[in-house]
Amino acid sequence: MKTIVFTGGGSAGHVTPNLAIMAKLKTAGWKMEYIGSRDGIEREIIEHEGIPFHHIASGKLRRYFDLKNFKDPFRVLQGVGQAYRLLRRIKPDIVFSKGGFVSVPVILASRLNGIPVLCHESDLTPGLANKITTPFASRICVTFPETLQYVHKEKAQCTGLPIRDFILQGKASKGIALCDFHTQKPVLLIMGGSLGAQRINETIRESLPALLERFQIIHICGKGHVDSARRARGYKQFEYVKDELPDLLACADLVISRAGSTSIFEFLALRKPMLLIPLTRQASRGDQILNAESFERMNYARVLFEEELTGERLLERLTALQAEAPGMKESMSRSPFGNGTDQIVELIEKHRLRAIEQK
Repeated sequence: MKTIVFTGGGSAGHVTPNLAIMAKLKTAGWKMEYIGSRDGIEREIIEHEGIPFHHIASGKLRRYFDLKNFKDPFRVLQGVGQAYRLLRRIKPDIVFSKGGFVSVPVILASRLNGIPVLCHESDLTPGLANKITTPFASRICVTFPETLQYVHKEKAQCTGLPIRDFILQGKASKGIALCDFHTQKPVLLIMGGSLGAQRINETIRESLPALLERFQIIHICGKGHVDSARRARGYKQFEYVKDELPDLLACADLVISRAGSTSIFEFLALRKPMLLIPLTRQASRGDQILNAESFERMNYARVLFEEELTGERLLERLTALQAEAPGMKESMSRSPFGNGTDQIVELIEKHRLRAIEQK
């Protein structure tokens, strides 16, 4: 049986694109297993899908000084040994990595076992884990064309992002019914990522009376961030959504979001005009800022930096976004970015066959 091992973790964006590929490979008869970290979000997501999950030790790769930097290299080495033994037992034809710190020991162990590796980089500039491991990869798939200048050009291919089919199958009527909304006022969907976004949540709630004059609001707050004291007609809060997400997206007219690549490419596929509030450089390596600015240049989104985020500025940007929405949807309809799933599945099949021929 054709067998593949997936890896990647640290955030939902390092895991959910794998689900799109897994769905295609499952129908093609592949056996799939996953190597991740014990406490990462990937474990919950993958085990929910019924895919065998194996955890290994891993060390976070930091660009700043931290005493843990002296300990974590040994955790990476421990993880390499664990991944090496797992791969020897599973005997996959290929390994597919979505990046994140847990992928480093898996890719190094794959190289030691002579197993071909495909890497995928979601953001405009490669993360540190992918920078370290792509020299050991057979192929590097990227989401943005601009990323090609930052990677090994002879190995790189712009495939776009794998998008889960179920995201595209939502029903607006179900989303409206779930929130007890009506169709006479536009719907604004706010997402802060899998863990929420405190500054965005606070600003939305401070501005709620003015926002509710113009919108019905779906607010995905993040785990533990629902404010039970905030109850109003037309305002629906969720900690986190999974199965309901396609229906909520289908009924949304505008979206406020962070600028993680997985989310914004799904919004693009659904042609949802976006107001993006990227993570600051103090809270990240700046990848979300670059993602957001790229989408703004292509007229898919408008950007509001968190340092400038106030209730007044939010209302100003939403007013402009609402006026520009028809033109944005037209730009999105001409987007060269398609669903990258099929291209990546073809590459997986191609490199499996090549590895067989070389044995």
